[in-house]
Amino acid sequence: MEPLLAYLHYLSIILLGAFLTAELVVCRAPLTTAQVRQLPRLDSVFFAAAMLALATGLLRLFVYAKGVAFYLPNPAFIAKMALYVAIAVISIVPTRRFIGWRRAVDAGSAAPDAEAVARVRRLLHVELALLALMPLMAVLMARGIGR
Repeated sequence: MEPLLAYLHYLSIILLGAFLTAELVVCRAPLTTAQVRQLPRLDSVFFAAAMLALATGLLRLFVYAKGVAFYLPNPAFIAKMALYVAIAVISIVPTRRFIGWRRAVDAGSAAPDAEAVARVRRLLHVELALLALMPLMAVLMARGIGR
């Protein structure tokens, strides 16, 4: 069961990066109505991947892998969790914007202007940059560096 859980954990992280990248690719001014409607769907899959990564990670922490005693005192583990939380908090703004844009377009309003899109794109770039640091923390953590 542990190898399957590890596989699902890694797969969810890959999906997380893929769908965050897809959001960045689609979220480019000028947005079409189709793109405005597509962004919340992409964001939903991004959220599902984040929840799967969290669930499988917690199972690995508490049930499998090296156990709580190995991970919790490790600063790299704490940094990895802080990165995850930071990405989650930052992602609230794009999610709210995507939903708001879709509702506005569905109500007959115009797509968001270039400045609104640019602000969201900056947040997506930050999320991707933070996500790129997570594998480094995982490597350091797995090797016990920082203990």
